[in-house]
Amino acid sequence: MFYLLVGITGGFAAGFMDPFLYVAGDAAATAGNVTENPTLVRIGVVSHLVDAVFFLLTAVTLYLLLKHAGKHAGRLMVLAVIVAAGIISVSAVFTYVALQVTTNGSYTDVFGLLGSNALVLLLLDIQHYGILAAQVFFGLWLAPLGYLVIKSKLFPRALGIILILATASYLVDVALAFLFPALATQIHSYLGIVPAIAEIWMVLYLLIIGVRTPRVAGRLPAQVTPAPAW
Repeated sequence: MFYLLVGITGGFAAGFMDPFLYVAGDAAATAGNVTENPTLVRIGVVSHLVDAVFFLLTAVTLYLLLKHAGKHAGRLMVLAVIVAAGIISVSAVFTYVALQVTTNGSYTDVFGLLGSNALVLLLLDIQHYGILAAQVFFGLWLAPLGYLVIKSKLFPRALGIILILATASYLVDVALAFLFPALATQIHSYLGIVPAIAEIWMVLYLLIIGVRTPRVAGRLPAQVTPAPAW
């Protein structure tokens, strides 16, 4: 359930709200979107924060479930999520401040309409690239998770493999976004296929099937010889 809530809140905030508000390179359109949708902005900011909380709860719960397969890998998994959740939370603040700029007339008085619009765009630029940087850790937490899935034998081995491959997809996507933005825009949707399959599979497997109980070869109980009365 924690993992499902991460998908719902994160999907709404990063998948719908952020792209709806942010228009790269267009200060007037971005500021207009924020001004006209204050309730959506507030809900989106809260969704980002709730996403960060449930992301941490998911990682800790999975650590408790899988630590028998490798404590060091489990700790790396949780550490990556802590960093990602921190970046998500801080990035949400920039979106909220952008709303403050559009609703507080003092910014327009000081900077003028064009200046306040540019400030809104700058704040959402920071938020956008902050979430993009967090994607590094969205990827890095999946590698130790995939390793633990394989080693624990509680899940299908193929699930662990695709979780590790999802790490590579995330990292390539981030690298291209900063190094070759035009190329990244063209292939971003393709690079998201493997992570989507991996994480949806993981969530559905936990919800519908649950973890396997390791089959331990049993032994017939030894015959107990009663102790002599004397």
